[in-house]
Amino acid sequence: MRKMHSVFRGSSTLNAPLTSDLTEEKRKQLCGLLGNVELSLLYKASVHGYQASAFHQRCDRQGPTLLVAYNRSGYIFGGYTSVDYTQSGQYITDEGIFLFSFQGKIPVCIKVNSGYNARIDDAGVPNFGQQLYFCYNNQPVVYNSGSSAFSLNTATMYGNDTQLSECEVYKVEQSSAVSTEEKPWRNVLWTAERKDKLMEMVRNHKPLMTSVSRVRILMIGPVGAGKSSFFNSINSIFMGRMTSKAMSGSAGTSLTTQFRTYPVKDGREGKPLPFVLCDTMGLEEQTGAGLDIEDISSILQGHVPDRYKFNPMVPFQPDEQKASRPASLQEKIHCVVYVIDATKISLMSDKLQEKLASIRRKVNSLGIAQIVLMTKVDEACPLVEKDLQSLYVSSYIKSKVQEVSSRLGVPVSCVLPVKNYSQELELELNCDVLLLTALQQMLHFADDYLDDVCSMEDKPK
Repeated sequence: MRKMHSVFRGSSTLNAPLTSDLTEEKRKQLCGLLGNVELSLLYKASVHGYQASAFHQRCDRQGPTLLVAYNRSGYIFGGYTSVDYTQSGQYITDEGIFLFSFQGKIPVCIKVNSGYNARIDDAGVPNFGQQLYFCYNNQPVVYNSGSSAFSLNTATMYGNDTQLSECEVYKVEQSSAVSTEEKPWRNVLWTAERKDKLMEMVRNHKPLMTSVSRVRILMIGPVGAGKSSFFNSINSIFMGRMTSKAMSGSAGTSLTTQFRTYPVKDGREGKPLPFVLCDTMGLEEQTGAGLDIEDISSILQGHVPDRYKFNPMVPFQPDEQKASRPASLQEKIHCVVYVIDATKISLMSDKLQEKLASIRRKVNSLGIAQIVLMTKVDEACPLVEKDLQSLYVSSYIKSKVQEVSSRLGVPVSCVLPVKNYSQELELELNCDVLLLTALQQMLHFADDYLDDVCSMEDKPK
């Protein structure tokens, strides 16, 4: 592996090469956020000085730049701007701008909030959203003004340690290597033919057992991860227009308070498709809030009726008559899908992770197939936001898939990245292909479960 100082060359006053403090691994992860790019070191505060004038002398009119700061507590964080520094005195709008911090091994990306300027382009020190100032007052210090341009937590971003040990700025250039030559880590055909074929396969799917007319897929996940949005997105694809039958949004507590089973029709007058998506209350980390694990157990075993209203304080109690007889296979859940927000994986609390682990243990004990749906991939990675087809060449998304896999204890092949429809007014081919591929996988996994049940029933008693 080549050493960093051979990659990042710049000239100090003595024309000596500059040595970057960024490790090869962290450089690769930051490049994964930005796409097929190369970084070259323009400015190093410990060499050139912490003054705004030194920063501008080396970083003005250099195109997109990445600022990387290091503090004495070992945190590495900073920001990217796609617009040149020119000291114009103007407010800058920059859709590409973001802040990042390494939380654990992975960089977490924070986008600018809508309605805010990306920064002011003055002669002062580099700022992001006029909120986070680096080399503040020409000193080795980071300063948070308290503005709301970025939703950041200074404790997790830099441990509330404002003393910098180093500040570097890199020029970000598109790599001369053609990005299409990069081998995707999963192969997807992003074509209208592929979409049509996937829709046809879903329409013609027949559950393995004749006693089951429709596969039941249970969506489980934290509040706001996108369970209801996934149903709305699938429904929209088959309706051929945007729909919003399930309540979805980003409220702090779950908008879904009932157990809902959503059949999907093949077009407005079409026949019902061979699956039902079951939506539940969002998981919340504290006990006595959100969905209870006992409730999940009752749902899995087919005891909870449609539109049952959850009570986080009291688990579901099936009536005596129903509890005494096992539910039919048709009423049970055949595949469980955990819905996880790609932008919040690194921020998942231990409590929530433990709650998910205990649910997984329960699902495992019943032998039900499990998949993870990783949503909001466009919000997690600027490269994917620009072009959804970059999903499987993004090393950042790949690292997120691996992180979900290890946190939840599911194989990487069972983690499916998708983008739900949220603010779009029209259907979009790339979105449809991803969503339908995920749905097809769910139907295959449900078949595996039914196949297992079938072979168990065929065994001699």
